[in-house]
This record gives sequence, structure tokens and C-alpha cells, in this order.
Amino acid sequence: MLAVDPGATIAAIAAEAGVDRRTVYRRFASREELLAAIYEARYDAVERAVEHARLREAPVAVALHRYVEEIIGVNRKWPVELTRLRADDAIRERRDALVREVDDFLRRATEEGLLRADLPPGWASSLLPQLMHLASRELPELNPAQAADTVVDSFLRGLGTR
Repeated sequence: MLAVDPGATIAAIAAEAGVDRRTVYRRFASREELLAAIYEARYDAVERAVEHARLREAPVAVALHRYVEEIIGVNRKWPVELTRLRADDAIRERRDALVREVDDFLRRATEEGLLRADLPPGWASSLLPQLMHLASRELPELNPAQAADTVVDSFLRGLGTR
């Protein structure tokens, strides 16, 4: 609901969930507290996805596909407006750590010859999240593994070595 209407009220959220708004307020003192819990849960899921992908030790192609598949799943489960995430200091710190880990992985992918080395700095790091976000929203008929196939193929054919 919040993905469709980021301004949804607690009353509307409660009605959509089939509970009384007092039930929501027993768990969350405010709308902001509810949003913080949602973003926290999303980042917990993203951190698990990065961990499952084994970006540091798995073969690069395997880790890439695993990462993309998991993130598409997270994006679909938690389709919330991400701009607010960048404003929260605690979430931003977690996000920055994840970005560094993925950037390190993409450098490894370049060093191992999976990605082209002649691209502008940061291009792969900017493009991959956009492709995952696009696949999450625009390919609902595909399961996360199939959507990951499409993203990885698009990513590597555009950025991959020949």
C-alpha cells in the first residue's frame, strides 16, 4: 500500500490490513515508527540477500546471479519509496556499507574479466540497481530467478567482455 501511496494514513493502512487502527498504534506509536520498522525490515532482507550471494567468495557469475535474484525478491516483497531511506542516518549507514560491498564485488568482476574495464568509473554500480529495480516492477510475470536471468544477461551483454 505504501508503495502505491507513500502518504497513506495509519487508518488506511489498518483498514487495508483488516485491523483496527488502534491495533496498529499498539505496535507502533506513530506513522513514522511504522515506516522506520518497514525500512528496517527491508534493509534486514537486503543484508541477508548480500550475505546469501557470497559476493566475496563465490565465483563471480554465480554471485552476480544470486545477488540479483535475491534483490529482485526483496524489491518485490518490500516495494517502498526509497528516497526516505537515504534521509535516515542509521539506514543510510547500512546502505552505504552495502553499496561498498557491492562496489568491491563489481571491481572483482572487472578484475576477473567478467566486466569491461574501459567503462566510466561507477557506471556498473549505477546501472545494476536500476536494472534490478526495473525488472522487479516491469517483469511481474517472471519469478525472481527468471527476472535475474534477464537482468544478468542485459547487464553482461552491455557491460561484459566480448
